[in-house]
Amino acid sequence: AARPIDFPGTKDGCMESMTSKERWLAVLRRESPDRIPMDYWATDEATAKLMKHLGVATERELFARLHIDQPLKLEPVYVGPPIPPGRDIYGCGYQDVDYGTGVYPECVHHPLADCATIDEIEASITWPSADWFDVASLADQIAGNEDRPIRNIDCEPFLTYVDMRGMAQAYMDLSTNREIVEHCLDRLFDFRYEVARRIFETLPGQVDIMYVAEDFGAQENLLFSPRLIREIFIPRMKRVMDLVHEAGATVFTHSDGAIRPIIPDLIAAGMDALNPIQWRCKGMEREGLKRDFGDRIILHGGVDNQQTLPFGTVEDVRQEVIDNIRIMGDGGGYILAPCHNIQAVSPPENVVALYETGYEYGQL
Repeated sequence: AARPIDFPGTKDGCMESMTSKERWLAVLRRESPDRIPMDYWATDEATAKLMKHLGVATERELFARLHIDQPLKLEPVYVGPPIPPGRDIYGCGYQDVDYGTGVYPECVHHPLADCATIDEIEASITWPSADWFDVASLADQIAGNEDRPIRNIDCEPFLTYVDMRGMAQAYMDLSTNREIVEHCLDRLFDFRYEVARRIFETLPGQVDIMYVAEDFGAQENLLFSPRLIREIFIPRMKRVMDLVHEAGATVFTHSDGAIRPIIPDLIAAGMDALNPIQWRCKGMEREGLKRDFGDRIILHGGVDNQQTLPFGTVEDVRQEVIDNIRIMGDGGGYILAPCHNIQAVSPPENVVALYETGYEYGQL
């Protein structure tokens, strides 16, 4: 039965016949939802600014007000050894850096920066274990959120490797210390795989998506050669993707930037949905992505937060959302969202325009 809604700012009598979970699953299964789902990615500062603008007190109210269909990300409870202040489970140290409109924790201590061999690495670190995380209580996190799609933990090991080695060293390692890269990635992938496996086992049939990602793209081209991506990253990602599919869930792959050359490789490995669709990047034009891959993958994102959201007008945002729905939503297979975290520099009026326009034009 249709569920009547009457949130502030919506049309009286508007009906939604699906929950957010049902809406996401319909798109992922190539079925017809009642409307295009809308996801939300933003920094804490941007969210606080938006909530103040709308006069809402909680994120739940924010999502209801703007008809946002954000998945619930599961967070296993840490029960491992004590972690020193300012460090993480990998031994990396962080410091908050103020960039003017907000704060990001930046890695300032790289525990494996000075290691020259695998033996030195093994002597310098205690690799985290899946036993350090309690997954038994995750059902409590789902309770009260049954209407939302459920997302497993994320798997993005090279991002962790960069913090452990330092960015410059990590990138040089791909050419000069490949055995170290592969050894550490095996350790990191194995850890994330096992935690994810335990979550799927604990919550059979309840987890809908898993984020299996690596950032491969810059603004104009790939960060690494296609050969390195195909040899080092994709086989390890495929192992995790296979786990996701065995659990009956969907592989949600994030990679920023201009990644057109390796999209077919990611599809062959098992990618089901691609985020964030930075369509201003070289080769990432929306029409081409939809034409060449739209029958094989779900497209997620596409609302530009490098130019349109922070520096455009409300009308610019509205037109971009309309264009995204027309181009990427044609025939289904599209989830509307910003093309990465909305920053606090984006006027809240623009963010509201994103979701109100998506709600208005996304009705199916």
